[in-house]
Amino acid sequence: MSSEAKGGRSAQLKHTGLRHGWTTGACATAATTAAYTALLTGEFPDPVSITLPKGQTPSFALAVEELTGASAMAGIVKDAGDDPDVTHGALVRATVRALPAGAGVVFRAGPGVGTITRPGLPLPVGEPAVNPVPRQMMRDHVARVAQRYGGSGDVEITVSVDHGEEIARSTWNPRLGILGGLSILGTTGIVVPYSCSAWIDSIRRGVDVARAAGRTHVAGCTGSTSEKTVVAEYGLPEDALLDMGDFAGAVLKYVRRHPVERLTICGGFAKLSKLAAGHLDLHSARSQVDKGFLAELARRGGADEALAVEVARANTGLAALQSCAAAGVPLGDLVAVAARDEALAVLRGAPVAVDVICIDRAGTVVGRSAVR
Repeated sequence: MSSEAKGGRSAQLKHTGLRHGWTTGACATAATTAAYTALLTGEFPDPVSITLPKGQTPSFALAVEELTGASAMAGIVKDAGDDPDVTHGALVRATVRALPAGAGVVFRAGPGVGTITRPGLPLPVGEPAVNPVPRQMMRDHVARVAQRYGGSGDVEITVSVDHGEEIARSTWNPRLGILGGLSILGTTGIVVPYSCSAWIDSIRRGVDVARAAGRTHVAGCTGSTSEKTVVAEYGLPEDALLDMGDFAGAVLKYVRRHPVERLTICGGFAKLSKLAAGHLDLHSARSQVDKGFLAELARRGGADEALAVEVARANTGLAALQSCAAAGVPLGDLVAVAARDEALAVLRGAPVAVDVICIDRAGTVVGRSAVR
């Protein structure tokens, strides 16, 4: 197959013609790397290079730097590329301070970075809102710098974002109980730009490429973690993977007109609960997790009224899922089945068999439907 005919996530991004950007997690990792290097050597690397989870090695220019005897601070201006990200242009800082041997890596929320105040998020209450993948990226880079320059790797990392508390008012953080600022996010380090028309066009091209290659089974995935899940589950090749992002409706409507034998839809539990409730655009600005709908599904699955009320009042979809799991109610499976049935309704009898897989943030399967 020629390079022009290749499918998959990278081909879709290239086809949009949009410029990708970098997550706050990537910026914080780069800032941490520069600051810890300066703390050990007395010099800030500028630009500073990091390695992202998929192996890319971008370089970042430092916007600010400061070295004292006990700590070092570096800051990077976030470039979100062509994505209309509210954090585009924000200054992400990391201050690194040496800790006693054996202390490990400790994260602190500086000004403009939020703190977790409610359960149901991927971090415990009281922790800085620095998500698990960015934390691991920072730990990995601290370890590399320590090995290269003879440090212990025991450090305190304080992440801050200039004007982050103000920016966070334009996000869902306050409603989720993330108070005081932004979350430091990103599972790949890369911001994929979503122009609706360009991305939907790229989905169509992905279906066309898969059909031309003779693929009979394709997967619509909400992101890179769900792609890994369907590859592990079914061994699908790259050109059978459709990066649908939030545009579930675009996949279903195009496959309705250009059928394949089987379509797997895989994504995060919360996003797919929106599809289950009838939403075809899964973006947080255009649809929300309906906890009342989840409560009704839980009732159908055997939940008593007390549990149903708990689900309806849950802070997040994850919290609802966890409550049901503790009570033995298979909410993940119920959402997957409802999402599958919604997809079949959109397909309007097209000769396409559908199954749905729900995952959590770590990629663990938390719900699935049978193929129908």
